[in-house]
Amino acid sequence: MLSRLAIAATEEKDMAGAIGTGDVGGLEFINPEGLYDPSPNGYSHLSVFPAGWRMILPAGQGGETEDQVLSSDFRVQLRQAIRNTEIVLAAAGARLADVAKFTLYVVDHDRKKFQIIVEEFAQVWGDRKPAWTLAPVPALALDGMLVEIDVIAVVPG
Repeated sequence: MLSRLAIAATEEKDMAGAIGTGDVGGLEFINPEGLYDPSPNGYSHLSVFPAGWRMILPAGQGGETEDQVLSSDFRVQLRQAIRNTEIVLAAAGARLADVAKFTLYVVDHDRKKFQIIVEEFAQVWGDRKPAWTLAPVPALALDGMLVEIDVIAVVPG
């Protein structure tokens, strides 16, 4: 016999028509039927948050250290950009787990960089994958900058 929680979860999934949904504290990540499953690529198609939540909109964060050093290594810059995003979100009382959507800008994007992104994001977000867009670009704000993360985070109001 199914528990009430299992029945409710099944009914919610059926109502959403989703092939995968993560719901933690009201923030939902949904992959609707009729679209391919993006989970292996590290993201979800849709993020939904309840009315009354606060939206956090920090500036895009690159891979530069506090003393403005940029590594020439893409993975190192990506990790630093994630760390910088974590720091800026903390200033508003949010965490990386509160990210609902983000855009990732990548200079000279290729399959190797994409694999690094998927690996690094799996370490940060695990199975709870926010909606995101990857935008290949020819250059970013600083010379040598290879990646920038622009996030939208939400927290209960």
